[in-house]
Amino acid sequence: MNVFEIIKTVRLTEKGTLQAEKHNQYTVVADRRANKLQIRQAVQELFKVKVVRVNTMNVDGKARRKRTAQAGTTSNWKKALVTLKEGDKIVLT
Repeated sequence: MNVFEIIKTVRLTEKGTLQAEKHNQYTVVADRRANKLQIRQAVQELFKVKVVRVNTMNVDGKARRKRTAQAGTTSNWKKALVTLKEGDKIVLT
């Protein structure tokens, strides 16, 4: 897998913004098959920063219903909390 397949997007949320300011952590949506080492290398290569720690978790999709009686679900995805070295940051604009 290349770095663009491993890192899908960076999540911009209110909680994530506070984490970035206080703890220098960013939330990344990663490929479900990627491990912590691959995520670390991909973030370092894409954003030119030094990664200190990577925490991952698998998030189950939520049940959703759109104008039908039966519910479907959103996709399952992998969340990665990436902690950067002091002084480094990812510019999200």
